[in-house]
Amino acid sequence: MPNILTPDWVKDAIFYQIFPDRFARSGRSPLNGLQFEAWDTPPTTFGFKGGDLRGIVDRLDYLKELGVTALYLNPIFASASNHRYHTYDYFTIDPLLGGNAALRELLDEAHARGMKVVLDGVFNHASRGLWQFNHVLETGAASPYVDWFHFNPEFLRGKRAWGAYPSPEQQEMLRRGASSYDALGYHAWWNLPALPKFNTQTPAVREFLFEAAEFWIKFGADGWRLDVASEIDDDSFWQEFRRRVKAINPEAYIVGEIWHESQHWLQGDQFDAVMNYLVTGALLGYLIGERMGAEAYSAGDYRRYLRPLDATGFAERIDYILGLYAPEINQTQLNLLDSHDTPRFLTLAHGDKSALMLGWVFLMTYPGAPCIYYGDEIGLEGGPDPDCRRSFPWQNQSGWDKNLLASLRELIALRKAHPALRRGEYLRLFAGQEVVAFGRALNKDSLLVVLNAAREPRDIQIPVAGLGWENGKPKTLWGNGSISLRDGIINLHLGPREAGMFKNNGF
Repeated sequence: MPNILTPDWVKDAIFYQIFPDRFARSGRSPLNGLQFEAWDTPPTTFGFKGGDLRGIVDRLDYLKELGVTALYLNPIFASASNHRYHTYDYFTIDPLLGGNAALRELLDEAHARGMKVVLDGVFNHASRGLWQFNHVLETGAASPYVDWFHFNPEFLRGKRAWGAYPSPEQQEMLRRGASSYDALGYHAWWNLPALPKFNTQTPAVREFLFEAAEFWIKFGADGWRLDVASEIDDDSFWQEFRRRVKAINPEAYIVGEIWHESQHWLQGDQFDAVMNYLVTGALLGYLIGERMGAEAYSAGDYRRYLRPLDATGFAERIDYILGLYAPEINQTQLNLLDSHDTPRFLTLAHGDKSALMLGWVFLMTYPGAPCIYYGDEIGLEGGPDPDCRRSFPWQNQSGWDKNLLASLRELIALRKAHPALRRGEYLRLFAGQEVVAFGRALNKDSLLVVLNAAREPRDIQIPVAGLGWENGKPKTLWGNGSISLRDGIINLHLGPREAGMFKNNGF
């Protein structure tokens, strides 16, 4: 097994995920004359709101005040979709987002504030607008790019109708379960005609994608989030990707979008981390449980892991997840409650803000890098795609939940203030009566974290000798619980749906 080395800065990072079309308009785009959907109307599958990268620049001070130290941006390369997972130019920032000059400004301004910027790379599939794909559509088997994608020879030889926009008959074939290879003449991601799948066994394709990855790291990006990374089922591809990226910036962050157990990719030779949807699922099961709507089970590959969890089940699930990977990996996992691919956590909780608060307490006290999805901090809700991609309501601050915002800011500050919460050992201490307690310890910096998911108050006793706490006067860092310590036992009272974070002043 290779020596596992991950970017040191990620262990201290607070990430903020931004869907660029929906975060902020700058009014400084050279394309201001274009028509966009009204900002405050519900999002649609194909509509554009006109958010841009300079809009993010304008809000960097807001994010810095929140405590954010790293941005994860959904795709920003030239594309004919609002989410930009349909890339047609890997070397150009979408003009609607401000072009390459806008990314230059964003990187410079973010770095000046001590913030990193991680880009979203879509290397499994392209857009049917990609030049090389279009070249084959025009010239068939004679195209020099014919081996860049997975084409059906029957179509290439002109024996069947050809094109990237399916006829009614082809649409019916797809609806009835035919593969895109048989219905359209090429392999497409999830049989979506707009997304032809690269043939990454072709050396020219690999070089094209590696050069794109290198180009933006040289430009100043601080890492890559890799879309549907497991669908390039080729270790040598990702091993070479890592070598090429890390040769430019050894501290570049490489995080894969993999929703299930990911030991195969996290051995030190491919990714630094994955989006930790396993922890997301555990939190949904513990904090929302049977109240979860059916829409929770429709998002992503982690739905097989979703089920209601009591306190013991949650604690055991977390122990299991931590045991999957080396500590160096656990400290850089990207931990999240929701994303552009899921209903928002608050919506799945039916608006129960106590569930969101408990989830945040856990993320801010758990190993790995917490990631906040834009708008969660003010109580923005949203159901399944596209509703989870609503516009940030900058012009309606009266609708913001200022208590949520202030609480998240305080939790982030606590994480930053205590190295044990970022780099310390995780110690399971108690699970029962709908209460979970764990410790984080690093040298003499040790803290106790307790979550009460019950809708009634709880009086519990927690053995904390493992933290090195025998006696003393624990200080409350978060919450309103009453606490005492004697002979290595904490006596604690927590209100319903309340969390507590404590430090022993006896040191």
